[in-house]
Amino acid sequence: MQHSSADLDASRHAYIVGGGIAGLAAAALLIRDGGMPGERIHVLEQTDRLGGSLDGAGNAIDGYVIRGGRMFERHFACTFDLFANIPSLTDPDTSVTDEIHAFTRRIITSSKARLVAAGKKIEAPPLGLNLRNKWRLSTLLSRSEASLAGVTIEEFFSPGFFETNFWLMWCTMFGFQPWHSVAEMRRYMRRFMHLMPGFNRLEGIHRTTYNQFDSLILPLTRWLEQQGVNLATEVAVLDLDFSDDSATTAVTGIVLDDGADPSRIQVGERDLVFVTLGSMTEDFALGSMTRPPTVELKPDRGAWALWRNIAKRGESFGRPEIFCGDVPKSSWESFTVTLTDPTFFEFMERFTGNPAGTGGLVTIKDSTWLMSVVLAYQPHFLNQPADTWVFWGYALHPDRPGDRVGKPMSACSGWEILEELFHHLPVGDTEQRILGSANCVPCMMPYITSQFMARSRGDRPPVLPAGTSNLAFLGQFCEVPEDTVFTVEYSVRTAQTAVYGLLGGTREPTAMYRGYLNPAVALRAALAMS
Repeated sequence: MQHSSADLDASRHAYIVGGGIAGLAAAALLIRDGGMPGERIHVLEQTDRLGGSLDGAGNAIDGYVIRGGRMFERHFACTFDLFANIPSLTDPDTSVTDEIHAFTRRIITSSKARLVAAGKKIEAPPLGLNLRNKWRLSTLLSRSEASLAGVTIEEFFSPGFFETNFWLMWCTMFGFQPWHSVAEMRRYMRRFMHLMPGFNRLEGIHRTTYNQFDSLILPLTRWLEQQGVNLATEVAVLDLDFSDDSATTAVTGIVLDDGADPSRIQVGERDLVFVTLGSMTEDFALGSMTRPPTVELKPDRGAWALWRNIAKRGESFGRPEIFCGDVPKSSWESFTVTLTDPTFFEFMERFTGNPAGTGGLVTIKDSTWLMSVVLAYQPHFLNQPADTWVFWGYALHPDRPGDRVGKPMSACSGWEILEELFHHLPVGDTEQRILGSANCVPCMMPYITSQFMARSRGDRPPVLPAGTSNLAFLGQFCEVPEDTVFTVEYSVRTAQTAVYGLLGGTREPTAMYRGYLNPAVALRAALAMS
């Protein structure tokens, strides 16, 4: 462990705006690698709960809620480096990293029903790529990112590409839409090329023992509390104050959103400021078994408003409207189902051939909503009773009329969403029994894929913006060359880059795995796609 002497200066404080995984990781790295005492680190979170988009909440009575989950794989080096020093909640002698690896060795993912069509499973679906599709994919890998600025996936590929099983499995596994950035798709293809041989079975995916809030956020926040970090919730930040009297700009104040009369945190000359830009789960809305979610956008409040205010000061702070300015193109809907009867789990295990936790995402190919469901290993929550079962699902096209209910998913209650799901699965005469034991909570998220929007250079600012001396950006909407957004790894890498960059002399960010440069990896991927 290396400590810069400057960082041991008792006058220095660190202010971290945003209590998601990026902000919490930054706090942990300041302590572990920068030697900063925890009591001089302040995390400011606008909601009433830490964790950001890595969530998991509820109980067996009111129903559990998981807005979404991020994919893990063995080469998430920054994430595993961070959690190697964080004790597991269930075994203090084991790190979270070791716990994840042990769980993945025990509960191995290999889907036997990645797709379902006409009520029948398709095991290891053929990719369905013709020569033109393969040539365009090869061309994409060889193109420079600069040449793809502002280009969408549908502009790069022919219409037939979007009818292939490859696209169906790709878009549902990662959350891509045809109008999203083809440059981001290129990054994904390179970053996860080593997973292509098991792509149609979801092999190589790592999972946490419980939902990602219980398995990652809770142990991390407990460790930070033990170090004395100030973790403040329900503290909304509206803007930053900057100095204007030098060639290098410094943050001098943090403006808190206290209504008509904002207050300020004065930032000292040696203090550090880390700001999480944007939010993929901002303005989310929950429904219930009897009512659909109702989204209320708040453009003048929250994470997007903060970024807009910062961005007014110059091009080096990015362009938030590129990502949050077209909600219909960045939204989809998920649902979490709590069951007090095992019938549906028993049916899915028979139907798919996968015990819960070993199959991963099951996508219904002929669903107009493009629904997918996943049965996690049970229990999925630390407080989940033995006679309760929880599964999660989502749909990429919640704006389209359903095949059974005849209206958009966004206008449906939890009961109607389950009716639509069971229309596509051969549950038979057990449907009413399952419905009678179910509590389905829909969740609409207007910005959930906003980080995929087609972009150009400068739309995402660098982690360390040019011309500033004490400011760094965190999260999904700042630029980390080559790495892939919509992952925990991206957030933690921004935290490493920010902390090591502002402290200076501690260490370099953990090296990124670049399997696409390995001829053997490239060959195996090419054979799989053939």
